[in-house]
Amino acid sequence: MRHVIALDVGGTGMKAALVGADGTLLHAARRPTGRERGPEAVVESILGFAEDLRAHGIAHLGEPAAAAGVAVPGIVDATRGIAVYAANLGWQDVPLRDLLSARLAGVPVALGHDVRTGGLAEGRLGAGKGADRFLFVPLGTGIAGAIGIDGAIEPGAHGSAGEIGHIVVRPGGPPCGCGQRGCLERLASASAVSTAWAEASGDPEADAADCAKAVESGDPRAQEVWQDAVDALADGLLTALTLLDPRTLIIGGGLAEAGETLFTPLRAAVAARVVQFQTLPDIVPAALGDTAGCLGAGLLAWDLIDGAAPTGPGPDPDPNPNPTPRR
Repeated sequence: MRHVIALDVGGTGMKAALVGADGTLLHAARRPTGRERGPEAVVESILGFAEDLRAHGIAHLGEPAAAAGVAVPGIVDATRGIAVYAANLGWQDVPLRDLLSARLAGVPVALGHDVRTGGLAEGRLGAGKGADRFLFVPLGTGIAGAIGIDGAIEPGAHGSAGEIGHIVVRPGGPPCGCGQRGCLERLASASAVSTAWAEASGDPEADAADCAKAVESGDPRAQEVWQDAVDALADGLLTALTLLDPRTLIIGGGLAEAGETLFTPLRAAVAARVVQFQTLPDIVPAALGDTAGCLGAGLLAWDLIDGAAPTGPGPDPDPNPNPTPRR
């Protein structure tokens, strides 16, 4: 059965799948990234995982994968196939496309940025399907964005389009690793909410999910922390919609798992900021969850060999996909 390999590499875990021509997930697996062993070991883990997936395809689907797609964090040069830099993986200037192609007997390999690859999947298969212009914003450890235009994701002239997390929304605010102060991701990411709620609650183990539960129970301290994050996010999104005029804003990541606890005040906050010349977009939750990056990697692979990827996923993958800790 004709298929491709899809890999989504995270800071602590990797998700992978064999994806059929109609988008069906034929096999799925997870493994730890192993970053504690150093960047060279991480690269070898990726190559070994891909090699095992190729072997599985030969053994169970009757033929090797026709191509592979891999999504990685950090700065990515997709044109040259180089993983330029990722702080959480410790690597720099890794020619990952060529290394993977060599390990996979020369099949074509596509390399993509994790958020933009996830945005590609949401645009073709998920919450952005049918939208000519959308912005996908996952709220996780940090905040980034993927700009979707007519079924494609805009990379920018230098490969860094969509870095909404580094819009300054609170000048003079908390310092960010990028060198600025008051960046959106320092105020409205899941990690930012976790930090703020741990301090406000006095519980160093408290996280954003705990804050959301406290909001739902009516805790005024939690409501203040949550509203501060929502207001910062609304300010950042307003800048994005002013520049991009998207039809749909897709919000994903860990913070979006709070559901209407997030979306009800967020929609209200964005609506309150929109002025006459602006059009309020639909603000919707992401549809694909943590499978978006892996599905997007599969789409990149199919695009390499067919020029057009599947437009709809099929049945669930294997019921026991060798689970390991998620990233």
